[in-house]
Amino acid sequence: MKFLAVIAVLMLVLLIGLAVYLYTPDISRAELEAKYHVPARDFVEVDGIKLHVADAGPHDAPAILLLHGFGSSLETFDAWAAALAPQYRVIRLDLPGFGLTGADPTGDYSDARSMKILAALLDHLGIARASVIGNSMGGRLAWMFAATHPDRVDKLILISPDGFASTGFEYGRAPAVPLMLRALPYTLPKSMLRATLAPAYADPKRLSDAVVTRYWDFMRAPGVRQAVIDRTAQTVLQDPVPLLRKIEAPTLLLWGEKDAMIPISNSADYLAAIPHATLVRLPDLGHVPFEELPGESLGPVEAFLKK
Repeated sequence: MKFLAVIAVLMLVLLIGLAVYLYTPDISRAELEAKYHVPARDFVEVDGIKLHVADAGPHDAPAILLLHGFGSSLETFDAWAAALAPQYRVIRLDLPGFGLTGADPTGDYSDARSMKILAALLDHLGIARASVIGNSMGGRLAWMFAATHPDRVDKLILISPDGFASTGFEYGRAPAVPLMLRALPYTLPKSMLRATLAPAYADPKRLSDAVVTRYWDFMRAPGVRQAVIDRTAQTVLQDPVPLLRKIEAPTLLLWGEKDAMIPISNSADYLAAIPHATLVRLPDLGHVPFEELPGESLGPVEAFLKK
């Protein structure tokens, strides 16, 4: 019995030690704002939420709105924004639940709430119309905005967008939140995050330590990890075809041929549903071409915007 008791104590100590080792605390907003040189003017309050917004380029130039994917932040488009800003007014934001925007005080992460926030942000900035570019989850929000606010979208660029049903995401039903994801507010080893990000790249060697650190930092912003869980639990997909057919804006689909997260074969569904959509294939790129090879992937975007 004494032997069993000793084993039990040792196991408990090991479990406590493992929990302490894996525990990943938040980073304060002040520390993040200082590290990433975020000025106070980059925060805009609309519809009850303070958004982290980057607004670059001439204010009288044609506007572009960039929408990042799930778990990301506006910094994902740094290279593209720098290249586009001399000719366009480039607007980026941390979507609610991510980055320095953080949790939405309403707790509402529905697509309807997102549409309301995007329209309110454009109103606040005095932008009547913009070209909208979105990746993955941001791609779904981009095409949904173009369908529901056709008068506000000049051109639409979708980079590996989501929206169609897939394993674990059925139409009309909220997905089950995996147990491991529910542990996210307490633990997020950097090595685990790198393993999660690597499939987004055609060549994982292009995923730099700096990019992994940036994702890791902003995922640990106060309230973000719980917001990730909440948004996942509230994601209820509907058949996108009726909305996609309403899109009036000229549309470019930009897709990495080596996208392991949303395969390029999905582009056929969008081409069938969106009037006048065209596809540009990126042969040696994955899910986030603007991060993986920003110079090479921006060319088709610039050409499309200039048409």
